[in-house]
Amino acid sequence: MQSVTLIIDKRLELSTKYKKLLESESNKVIISKDLITAIKLIQDKEPDLIIISDSFDDDLSDFCKQVRALTYNMRPIIVAMSKSADLTDRIKVLESGADDFLSEPVNSDEFKVRMNAHLRREYESNVDVKEFLPNKNYTMRAIKRLISNDEKWAALYISIENFEMYKQAYTNLASDKLLQTYGAIIKASLGENDYLGKLSENVFFVITDIFKAEKLARFLIFAFDSVSSKFYAEHDINRGYMILQGDEAAGCRANFVHSTISVITNEFTKYKDAAQIMNNLQQIHKMADVPARSNYLMERPKISGSDSVLEKVYNNKILIFETDDALCILLNTILKLQGYETEIVNEYKIPQEDEVPALIIVDAGDVESKNGLNLCYCLKQEEKFKDTKIIVTSIIHDKELVLNTGADLYLPKPYEIPNLIKWVNEFIKQYNI
Repeated sequence: MQSVTLIIDKRLELSTKYKKLLESESNKVIISKDLITAIKLIQDKEPDLIIISDSFDDDLSDFCKQVRALTYNMRPIIVAMSKSADLTDRIKVLESGADDFLSEPVNSDEFKVRMNAHLRREYESNVDVKEFLPNKNYTMRAIKRLISNDEKWAALYISIENFEMYKQAYTNLASDKLLQTYGAIIKASLGENDYLGKLSENVFFVITDIFKAEKLARFLIFAFDSVSSKFYAEHDINRGYMILQGDEAAGCRANFVHSTISVITNEFTKYKDAAQIMNNLQQIHKMADVPARSNYLMERPKISGSDSVLEKVYNNKILIFETDDALCILLNTILKLQGYETEIVNEYKIPQEDEVPALIIVDAGDVESKNGLNLCYCLKQEEKFKDTKIIVTSIIHDKELVLNTGADLYLPKPYEIPNLIKWVNEFIKQYNI
């Protein structure tokens, strides 16, 4: 992304000279000859560097205060230019919010080197230390600049799903390597005029050309799936899932990481602000996310129609298969008090009712019969239960045996009720995303 420098100076000759010195492929320079226009440009463009001269009637230090107050949340570099070389004037302007003060006339070479140094420091202060990519603040600045750009563009919201679970299972070192590898793949796929930055630890953001956006998304999905298997231990690959470790997460089944990409363009929609861009990307991203598989989804022209969109009803239904009558009553009572709709099932049979539960709690049964484990396996083979979360409680202390049936969590008996409720809350939330 190009840096943006704003020169606020009503002198035509000098401001044009400064622009010629600073403008390059990596730095776009804008000149404002009045303060009102300058304030509008600051709000729209969020410049990285602002050069203010004392060619206006307003006091230079007062104007520096105004600009600093206006830009407190983006914190650009402010350089004051003045015909005065007085030390008192310098101190007053610097105390008013300027980062640097230059007395005119200034040497052209020194001016150019100083300004480029400020731009370099501004960029480096907004770089993610793990992958050396622009961070969220800088990326949001890039998104805001799209709004005032009349050119056609496309934006890609690229995430690594199940990343926190991978980090927990394989440590920070392995997760950093995964991020760096995917970041390198994305970067190698982009052109000189494209932008790549970060929105969070596991979310990348790309600005590119509308004609190659979908091809790029398709390639990144393919590339991620091609390399992601190299980041797992062989026993996890053979098993087909990860098992989380630790006091709280022990026994939780976790799917492998996958990438989800949402794509929008300004070809069909005129975006008014950065919040609208982010909201649209995140909505499409939710629709694109497929459990255990990488996928992308691109915004298409909208076709309106009566009742064309159905709202998803929040599902908080829980089925309980438990052979211990006392524990069964306790679970039923506590979960109802938590606001969940519960139903006790007395037989180890696949439920026939039309309403699919969000969560099923199954007792694995005794060591010999394993009725609950057989039920869990059968449930996961049913298409209508494929998204339903299953917690298996068991006296059989064999994680892999339980999780291989398709259970999302193995909870050994006896267990703490608060720990069960924590997992119930988490799985119900996951089901309804």
